[in-house]
Amino acid sequence: MKRIGVLTSGGDCSGINATLKAIVEEAYKNNIRVTGFLEGYNGLVNDLAIELTPTQVSGVLQRGGTILMTSRCEEFMQESGFKKALKTLEEEEIEGLIVIGGDGSLRGAKKLAESGIVCVGIPESIDNDIYGTDMALGVDTALNIIIYAIDIIRDTASSHKRAFVIETMGRECGYLALMSAMASGAEAVLIPEVEYDLNSIMNRLKQEHERGRKYSIVIVAEGVKKTQEVTEKLKKEAGFDTRLTILGHIQRGGNPSVFDRTLGMRMGIKSVQSIINKKSSVMGLQGNDIKNVAYDVVFTNKKAFSQMMLDFARLKSR
Repeated sequence: MKRIGVLTSGGDCSGINATLKAIVEEAYKNNIRVTGFLEGYNGLVNDLAIELTPTQVSGVLQRGGTILMTSRCEEFMQESGFKKALKTLEEEEIEGLIVIGGDGSLRGAKKLAESGIVCVGIPESIDNDIYGTDMALGVDTALNIIIYAIDIIRDTASSHKRAFVIETMGRECGYLALMSAMASGAEAVLIPEVEYDLNSIMNRLKQEHERGRKYSIVIVAEGVKKTQEVTEKLKKEAGFDTRLTILGHIQRGGNPSVFDRTLGMRMGIKSVQSIINKKSSVMGLQGNDIKNVAYDVVFTNKKAFSQMMLDFARLKSR
């Protein structure tokens, strides 16, 4: 094997550059050259290729985002675009491809693998909703950023006797909201996966306020689509001076945590080894090991919360 390719697709997160560094260094250790495709699948369709060397990835480990840049490419999903991508791989003499991305990006990797390309997927999704891996790339950093923000907001909330509603990312998955609520001691949490009783929550918080609680923190996943309503109810029904904070895209960026740096490097090394062994699969952290998880296993199963986490969510949702 002489040359492999790598691209980063979909939403960005922290830890991708550490993964790229590990991929390049592991490849060069095995006398394999690396081609990076810029802007995700768009780079594959339009042959936006650059050479990646150990020198080029030196000093990127601590940086958030992706040095290869990323995008969402509708053209790749069309038959004509997909054929252009296959042609690019042939012309660039790519013998194996590594795709770093979320659900949609990994589905693209699966399609390439089914077309005969040795293709390995590395899961990155701050929602942590990809089956087959305990943690996806970027999740830990996002959670640390959220907790840091909540801790700061709590200082203000307690100083002014206020309630704060804090919205986290998570359109279909409430992982960030639930885990940050557990880790921060939030008084309530709303996530898409668990039914909630908003009136009951307001009554509970009002009673706690009347018994002397000086402030409250309520975490809402964006997919619930009730952030503004919760804020208004806290003002009108629970008697709190209430403020709303939408954390937004700060959750995606920042220097990667130690966990995300090491997870990315481990997955990067394992992905190159899998390419060498011509094993198309998705990298999955299971326990303390990085495993090869078949594409069919990833996409025929749905990741679910543990019973303990569900019980906690229900407790904080009523």
